[in-house]
Amino acid sequence: MIIDGKPLAADLLDQVREITQTIPGLVLSAVVCAPNFETKKYLEMKKSKAATVGITLDVVELPADTSTDQAVAAVLSAAAESNGVVVQLPLPAHIDKATVLAAVPRPKDPDVFAYGEKYDRILPPVVGAIDVMSLKCGIEWKNKKVVILGKGLLVGKPAARYARKQGASVRVYEEGTLDPSSLKTAEIIVSGTGQPHFITKEMVSPGVVIFDAGTSEDGGVLVGDVHPDVAAVAAFVTPVPGGIGPLTIAYLLKNLTLLATQDQ
Repeated sequence: MIIDGKPLAADLLDQVREITQTIPGLVLSAVVCAPNFETKKYLEMKKSKAATVGITLDVVELPADTSTDQAVAAVLSAAAESNGVVVQLPLPAHIDKATVLAAVPRPKDPDVFAYGEKYDRILPPVVGAIDVMSLKCGIEWKNKKVVILGKGLLVGKPAARYARKQGASVRVYEEGTLDPSSLKTAEIIVSGTGQPHFITKEMVSPGVVIFDAGTSEDGGVLVGDVHPDVAAVAAFVTPVPGGIGPLTIAYLLKNLTLLATQDQ
């Protein structure tokens, strides 16, 4: 079964819209440096969805030769002028990503990079999307064998923590370390590698649940880590586009309203 994220995102956006009517004028800043194809498409989606719920997305685009210090300064300036700020990854290799992300003030961080550091009240957007889908589809995590592909700050790391908190047995693989045969034992897979159609139906067991949070460009088209044929054997699978992505954006906007209305 393919999990359509669009109606779930629409429901969540309706909730966000109700909140923004009571606190109008919310601004979310997105700091980006030399954006690639996927990043530009994702920012377009964010800006469009934000506008529908009364939130302004202010994109701060930095040139490719921006230094780490300059990127940090841009983050701090954006945070001071908005209700929340996101650093749109990836950043160029010469910029210290960890330093830039650490510059985002916690009360202005809808991506919730502090998730797991004694700070679990608000879920990171990708994890929030997975949680919403799991509840909607009745997907149980307790005692399940879970494989996480990737250790990134936006997908892999928070997804692994979420799965463990749900009582799952979790294995995490970085790029280049995965034994594809290990996917056969997984009951739930969360993938965020950005490798086009890397996961095929021959690599997984019937009845597997797959959350595809990877995006990449393939021939000018946005695609995920999971080949479409996997839907024939999976119990649940999220498509790209139209799965995790729309719901992640909606959850990000929800987090912005939470930051604007809750004591930090």
